[in-house]
Amino acid sequence: MDEMNLKNYAYIGDAVWELHIREKTIKQTNNPTNLHKITTEKVKMGFQAYLLGQLTSLLTEEEQEIARRGRNLSIPVGRRQNQGEYRLATAFETLIGWWYLHDMERLSAIYNFLDSEIKF
Repeated sequence: MDEMNLKNYAYIGDAVWELHIREKTIKQTNNPTNLHKITTEKVKMGFQAYLLGQLTSLLTEEEQEIARRGRNLSIPVGRRQNQGEYRLATAFETLIGWWYLHDMERLSAIYNFLDSEIKF
């Protein structure tokens, strides 16, 4: 596995996931309020934690290790009350970032799977 800081994968993964959701959302409505509402529902930590759970059985050993390491990153003080969800969401973002930088084909397959799980 590449030795880039896992926080960097989570950082880029957060942006990549939000862009993916925004691309889907703009096909649903033109209303700015609804765009924001739909997008924030799909990028919030609880939803990302849920999606990680949906992916678990599909992950390779290497991907499971990336998720485990992402889940164990340090938590900002303000997020400690939601520690479990925050850790799972960070693991999800870490995977998205890793796929984005290393395996776009796999990211595309993951998007296809997750898009079938998401109700817009």
